Amino acid sequence: MASREGMTTSPGTVDADARFPVAPLLDVEHLSLHFPVKKGVVFNRVSAYVRAVDDVSFSLSEHETLGLVGETGGGKSTLARCLLRLLRPTEGAIRFRGQDTTSMGRPEERSFRREVQMVFQDPQASLNPRKRVGQIVGAGLRLRGVKGAAAVQEVRGLLTQVGLSSEHINRFPHEFSGGQRQRVGVARALAVQPSLIVLDEPVSALDVSVQSQVINLLSDLQDEFHLGYVFVAHDLAVVRHVSDRVAVMYLGKLVELSPADELYSKPVHPYTAALLAAIPIPDLEMRHRRRLPMLGEPANPMSPPPGCRFHPRCPRASDLCSAVEPPLTAYANGHAAACHHPLNLTAGELALATRSPLSPRSAGEAVPVSV
Repeated sequence: MASREGMTTSPGTVDADARFPVAPLLDVEHLSLHFPVKKGVVFNRVSAYVRAVDDVSFSLSEHETLGLVGETGGGKSTLARCLLRLLRPTEGAIRFRGQDTTSMGRPEERSFRREVQMVFQDPQASLNPRKRVGQIVGAGLRLRGVKGAAAVQEVRGLLTQVGLSSEHINRFPHEFSGGQRQRVGVARALAVQPSLIVLDEPVSALDVSVQSQVINLLSDLQDEFHLGYVFVAHDLAVVRHVSDRVAVMYLGKLVELSPADELYSKPVHPYTAALLAAIPIPDLEMRHRRRLPMLGEPANPMSPPPGCRFHPRCPRASDLCSAVEPPLTAYANGHAAACHHPLNLTAGELALATRSPLSPRSAGEAVPVSV
C-alpha cells in the first residue's frame, strides 16, 4: 500500500498537481491521556499519573494507512482507543472530518460510531461466543436500518468479500480458525460502511502464512471501499508492507513520523534505528550487519526521565539529552523526528530543518498549532 499512486502528498500540505490543501480525515492535536494512580483505601488519594499518551499530534488523509509502532507500553493501543472514544483523553483534540470528537453529544457520537470502527488484536475474545456469525456481522446493518431478507443477503455478501463462504453465516465463532475469526471481525467492521478502521495488532495472534492473507485482504478492501487505516503493530516488517506513513512512539511520546519508504531507508531517531536493526533478516551475508544497541529497559511511565525519554538507553545521548526535551523537527520529504543527535542526515538537510507544526507545545503555549 505504501507504493500506491496518489498517496505521496502528506496531510496538511499542498498537492503539487491539484494546487489546493489536502484536508485530513483525522487530525490529532496535542493529545494526552494520563491515568491516575491512587494510593490508600480510605482516602483514595492520587499519588502519581501514568503518562500513557503525552502530547501527541498527527493527521491522516483519506485512503491512507498510518502505521503506529513501538515497544510494549509505548502507548499505541491507548492512543488507538482514544481515537475511537473508548477512552477520554486528559487534554488535546481529535478531529474527524473537522469535528472535535472529544466534545460530541449523543447524536453526533452515533454518526461517528458508524464512520470509525475497530478490529481488535484477539479475534477470539472480540467475538460473542453465544451468537452466530450472521448475528455478529448483522448488528452493524441494523444501525443502518437494514433488516430482514436484505440484511441476510448483505451479510452473505460481506462474508464473501472477506474471503469466507456465505454458508458460514450460521456458524459460531469457535467453529472457525484464528484467521477466519479475524475475517469475521473485519466483516463486522465493514457492515456499517466506515471511512476509518483502527487495527490494533490485527495479525499478531496469527500464523505467518495467515498473516499475509489477512494483510492482502485489508489492502484489497482499502482500495475497494476507500478506507483509511491506523495500523497498530510491533512487527516493523509487517508495518513496512501496509503503511503509507509510519509513526514511532516511545513512552507515550511521538519520536519519529515519516513516509514508510523514507523511514526504513534512513531512520533519523536512534530508537527507530535500533528497532529496524532488530528485524530478523534470513540472509547469511547480513548476519554481521551493524546494530545500534539499546541499553537497559524502558523507564517507568509514572516517572519518565527528564529531557529526551530515550536518553537512558541511547548510545548517542549527551548532557543536552538529559536536560532538554528535543522538539519534533521537520526535515525533507515529510520526515520529522525528535532528537538532538539525529542520524542519516546531511549538513544541508540539517541546515534546512525547522520546528515541525506537529511538535509538542512549548512551556506556556496555549494555542494549538494547526497542521
